[in-house]
Amino acid sequence: MTRGTKLSLAAVAAVLVIAAAIVGVLLLTGGDDPGDRPVLAIKIDNVAAARPQTGLGSADVIYCEPAEGGLTRLAAVYTTEVPEVAGPVRSARETDLELLSQYGSPALAFSGAAPELDPLLRDAPLLDVSPGPESGAYFRDGSRRAPHNLYVRPRELPEGSGRGADQVLRFAPAPSGGTPVTEHTVRYPAASLRFEWDRQAGRWLVELNGTPLVSTEAGQLRAATVVVQHVTTRPGVAVRDAAGAPSPVLDTVGNGDATVLRDGRSFDAEWSRSDPDDGTSFTTGSGQALPLAEGPVWILLVRD
Repeated sequence: MTRGTKLSLAAVAAVLVIAAAIVGVLLLTGGDDPGDRPVLAIKIDNVAAARPQTGLGSADVIYCEPAEGGLTRLAAVYTTEVPEVAGPVRSARETDLELLSQYGSPALAFSGAAPELDPLLRDAPLLDVSPGPESGAYFRDGSRRAPHNLYVRPRELPEGSGRGADQVLRFAPAPSGGTPVTEHTVRYPAASLRFEWDRQAGRWLVELNGTPLVSTEAGQLRAATVVVQHVTTRPGVAVRDAAGAPSPVLDTVGNGDATVLRDGRSFDAEWSRSDPDDGTSFTTGSGQALPLAEGPVWILLVRD
């Protein structure tokens, strides 16, 4: 072998080392600078007349929010892929503005909002892709009754620009500790969500009011991580429903207690988010970082 050949092989080896390092960085960061990814959030109905829903199986993160009358509504966040169809689509709430700002400037698909929220929506770092400006992407399902029959074709919507789920939440192997559990139930005034650990699948099976929660394209919904995040309420713009009940406004910036379910274990935790632009982090009672398991995440916001 000549000296020139040895140098060439050495150069190739150096290039391979550099390439491997770049690939490692891409794997850790998703290959994008913060704020460069397309991010979409869709408000999804969750009452009996809206089920089964469509498109939830593709969501990276699903937030469960308390709504009027003790019921719940979902905010599905898509940062890696979007479904062909999603819905039923429902209205935005003031809680969504602060909650979703940690994803940058995502597109928000919703059916509408109370007039009192219009100024806040205009000022929020969100791309409004509601039926007004983008009505061509929305359609009504004639087999369902309004208002539980509005659907959207997400791939026909403009893209928001934001941070992926792995830039907002931390994913890594779990720390030691935790308590082995096979199920966990979270109760709202008029709804009950139960998560049962499927050891073979390595996922939590989602049930609502004693029935599997199903998305038409994916079957029963499953989560790799379930977070029960206790939050306080704060004064909002006094939006009320037709019965006069106030719409709860949840404060997702700050800190509080949480329960994190992953890998068949339950961890007592604390959540923290110091600024609307920051992601939400979780730690154990001793202050050790508590990352989430790779896969779909359910975060249930529960009022203290």
